[in-house]
Amino acid sequence: MGRSYIFLILAIILEIIATTFLKKSEQFTKLIPSIITVIGYVATFYFLSLTLRQIPVGIAYAIWSGVGIVFITIIGIVVFKQTPDLPAILGIVLILIGVIVINLFSKMGSH
Repeated sequence: MGRSYIFLILAIILEIIATTFLKKSEQFTKLIPSIITVIGYVATFYFLSLTLRQIPVGIAYAIWSGVGIVFITIIGIVVFKQTPDLPAILGIVLILIGVIVINLFSKMGSH
């Protein structure tokens, strides 16, 4: 199971990079950020597919998207000077709580 979580971490990191460069690509008008975006997403889904060998898709996707949302929000704040409002912060907190509940209490996966 440990390898699957390594693949999941790689998928999350690559998705964060790809999404950050998606913003920097300015609707695919800048070549280098566009290339990084496409390569990043392809690699993301490859590693996510490896994750699904052992981790149920619902749990893997919850972790992948939840962690990704948090880090992309932080990058948005720091790099792009985007300030989330209170409803956005509350929504992110609820997503994180959901990921934690799934991982601590779900019998769906053997993790």
